Amino acid sequence: MTGVAIAVRDLRKRFASVEAVCGVTFDVREGTTTALLGGNGAGKTTTLSMLLGVLLPTSGAITVLGCDMLRDRHRVLPRMNFTSPYVDLPKRLTVRENLRVFADLYGVERASMRIGALTAELDLADLLQRPYGELSAGQRTRVSLAKALLNRPEVLLLDEPTASLDPDIGDRMRSHLENYQRMSGCTMLLASHNMSEVERMCDDVIMLRAGVIVDHGSPARLIARYGRDTMEEVFLDIARGVDERSDTAAAATR
Repeated sequence: MTGVAIAVRDLRKRFASVEAVCGVTFDVREGTTTALLGGNGAGKTTTLSMLLGVLLPTSGAITVLGCDMLRDRHRVLPRMNFTSPYVDLPKRLTVRENLRVFADLYGVERASMRIGALTAELDLADLLQRPYGELSAGQRTRVSLAKALLNRPEVLLLDEPTASLDPDIGDRMRSHLENYQRMSGCTMLLASHNMSEVERMCDDVIMLRAGVIVDHGSPARLIARYGRDTMEEVFLDIARGVDERSDTAAAATR
């Protein structure tokens, strides 16, 4: 499995009578950014939750950095991190207190220096003394990103990492993630509804619909395959179940 940071095999998750993820199989190559795309209810967040060990799969296998996540996730979780707008930090703690708590949980050495560096890089100085619960949605997104980078993760799971950010701040956050990846060799798995973000950042795209992978390829190859101009148009085709590919083009990708 040289060169593969995340390996998922026949992953399934059932909630009562609903199968949210239906036999998903994919690899994420080391040092790359892969997008996990699909409409609401496609299974993106459920898949990310299983990769983190927050949810146990009904069946299937997950390997991250060579470790079986179902048996040995304690060995690899310190080398991972995540951010999601659907997961709040403790609201009564200030931003500084939150970052310090999570730095301690991850065993970050020289935590004060690391928090100071991230504060400067992500422009958080004016927020450090404010309770997290008083922040706007965009400010929370920036703090959550700082939390996700505290332990210098080798694998980073990003669920809507620039949600609620204005275009300028969103662009800065994407640049910061790209720079971090270049310097660290980090592998990133990204769930996003921002298709320009996907085109800019991602090497590979996995398209989900109703818990099933319906297509996979680089942004450029998917755009060409569907005869579209942008990933947003491709996303709409796939989300709506429209197949614009010719039989010849489809066969060429197999």
